[in-house]
This record gives sequence, C-alpha cells and structure tokens, in this order.
Amino acid sequence: MGNIRSKHNWSGHTSFTARRYHEPTSVEEIQDIVSSSSQVRVIGSRHSFNGIADSSVDQLWLGAMNQKVIIDTLNKKATVPAGITYTELCPVLEETGFALTNLASLKHITVAGAVTTATHGSGNGVGNLATVVSGVEMVSANGDLVEYTREQNPDIFPGVVVSLGALGIITRYTLDLVPSFLIQQDSYENIPFSEVYEHYGEITNSAYSVSLFPTWQNDYCETLVLKRKASSKEPLSTPDTFFGARSRPPEKARKASEGRSYSPFGKPATWHESLPHYSLHEPEKMGNELQSEYFLPRENLVEALKAVQSLKEDLEPILGGSEIRSVAADDLWMSPANGQDIVGIHFNWLKKWDGIKLFLPKLEAALRPYSAMPHFGKLFHMGHEELKEVYPALNNFRKLILESDPEGKFNNDFIKKYILG
Repeated sequence: MGNIRSKHNWSGHTSFTARRYHEPTSVEEIQDIVSSSSQVRVIGSRHSFNGIADSSVDQLWLGAMNQKVIIDTLNKKATVPAGITYTELCPVLEETGFALTNLASLKHITVAGAVTTATHGSGNGVGNLATVVSGVEMVSANGDLVEYTREQNPDIFPGVVVSLGALGIITRYTLDLVPSFLIQQDSYENIPFSEVYEHYGEITNSAYSVSLFPTWQNDYCETLVLKRKASSKEPLSTPDTFFGARSRPPEKARKASEGRSYSPFGKPATWHESLPHYSLHEPEKMGNELQSEYFLPRENLVEALKAVQSLKEDLEPILGGSEIRSVAADDLWMSPANGQDIVGIHFNWLKKWDGIKLFLPKLEAALRPYSAMPHFGKLFHMGHEELKEVYPALNNFRKLILESDPEGKFNNDFIKKYILG
C-alpha cells in the first residue's frame, strides 16, 4: 500500500484519489476486491494524462500478479498478464522467435493500458496495439472470471477490446504473433510541408513505420524517421535525399532529452529495439511533459495539417514537440481507426497547463471540420456530445457498459462524463 503509483500520474499533472490501493498477486485476490468494492479501477504505468485511471474507492496495480507468459508456437499466439509491460514481454517473445506487429513510442507502458486506449505505433499497413488481441480474460462486476474471444464472441468482441477499463478488471490477453523481424531506423531533416502535402501516401508507404516531427514554426518538418524491415544485420543503403529532405547520419541524429535514449539509427536491430522511438532511463521518475493526440481520417490530413500550422503562434510558447503518423483501419468500436485508415497528430506539451487548457478548445475547433478524434488517455476538451459525433460506435459501447456493469462498479468521473454522458 502507498506505492508511488497510487499518488499521481507519470507527468505529475493528475493526482489519484483512491481510498485504498492494492497490489494483488492472484486472480482470486482481484475477484475478492471487485466483489467487495463499490468502485474499482486499474492503474498501469501511470502514462495517462487525465483521470481515466482514477477511482474514489479502490485502485489496483497488476504488476505484482503471479502469472507467466504462455507461448502457443503452433497457433502463433501468446497469453500474457494484462499488467506486464512491453519492456518485460518483448524479450520473452523474441527468445521464441516471435514478435508483435507494432509497438508504441515507449516500451515501459503496460499491455492493458495500451490496448484499452487503442494506443499505437506508426505504419500505413499496421493497426494499433489492440488489433493483435484475440482473447480477453477479465473479472466482471459480480466477481466472476469471464473470457471473450474473437471467434466465440464476434458480436461484442470489438467492443470489449478497447474498453477504457469500463467493463471489468482485465487479467490476461491472448495476442496474435508474427515471426521476429529486423528494423533499420534512418533519420532525415527538413522535409518540406509541400512535399508532405503532395506525397504523404508515397512517403508513408516507403517504410514499415514512418514518423514526421514538426515544430509547426517552419514550412518544413524538422525530422522524418523511416523504419524499414531488413532481412539481415547488414545495414540497408540510405539515399542522401528523400522528398526534399536530407539524410542525417546516425552520429548526427537528434539528441534525446535528458533521462531518455533513442533507439539505434543506421543499422538493423530487433523489432522491439527499433520500433519504439526511445526508452526512459527511470520510467517511475516524474515526466516533464503533457500530451494530447488527435486522429482523423487519412483523406483529411492535408487540410488538418494546414489548420494546425495556422495556429503556430499559439503553439510556440506551449509546445515541446509534435509527431504525425499513420495507423491502419480496424473494427474495434472505440478505436479511432474503426472502419477507416487514420493519421494521428500528437502534441508533447510543455508543463504549462494553464496555457494548454485555454488552447485545446481552439485547436479542436480548427480540427473539427476534419472529424478529429482525441486519444482517450491524453488531454482533450471535447464533451460527450462531440465524442458521439466522431466515435460512431460510442452508443453501442455505452450500452455494453450499462449491460455488463449496471451498478457502475468500473465507472469513474471520466467514464461518466465522456462515455456515459
């Protein structure tokens, strides 16, 4: 009890209010807690930026669970503890010759935290991290252990996966695996926005994963990162120029900020070393940033980028960095990629909440014509009615919550305000 995880999120922006904090070591303990609690939520790596993980009564951390990773080599699946981090999971998969199709920018986040909020990496042909889930085991509101699979529950499984923690306490996932692969990461500087507007599809189709990093203060994106699949450890050749951008030699790659290290540049490395952008040296240490992210249909990208550029004077004093990346379509109800290929525009804010709070409504107004949807684990201003417009399956998800948890045991202020309305 009293672990730092129970006090505040990673950025220190949000304090948790739970009266009781638990670190269960077994499913049976979770069942007992759920059965006796009036409200219970799970906290993972604390890498959320709003009240989505908060609870006024009981809060659980699943990192102490006594569960093992089980690899089904025949069916290429892994059953994993929901509270495991990708830092812990990826080497286990690699040892058996398997991989996940994608990873987020950070590996220290938990599988459950990433899946339940549809967190993602980048890639025109790659879905978010929830799309590899084929089975979910959870403790339901009455304390029962229940299981949902893609095959046995096709009608509601797309609603169960990206659950925002509102359907139960997830104990294990079954994940689809692929053979291990190598990725080489290369960096370019100063790609003109005119080239991005004209050739975004070609640029993002040129590599397995592609990220653009603009400050919005110039007529170019300061950094472009290409992550290409490699067949061996022999370095891939890298063109000197790419759509007007200049190759940046590995020794001149942009410097990571204090407390973090970038993944390797200029040479092939295993998927889990190269797909994340960087690693934090001390993941538990308070972060010096806040985050927002908005997703929009890929066909709306150019006009949306121009809308953000028009706000560059407002952005300059509050923005630390930004990233543009693609995610492939899926069928998950509360995923922003439900039924459509999307682009995410990510904002790493400086810790200037007063200015950010005033700016978010202005940013959302500029992006509204392009059907922008917020990331549920990050900062946004939209209310329930606006969210219903951009997340078409929200009403179905709302009904699923009310049917599976009629007393609201897994609700909190966040779920009530934004999902249940």
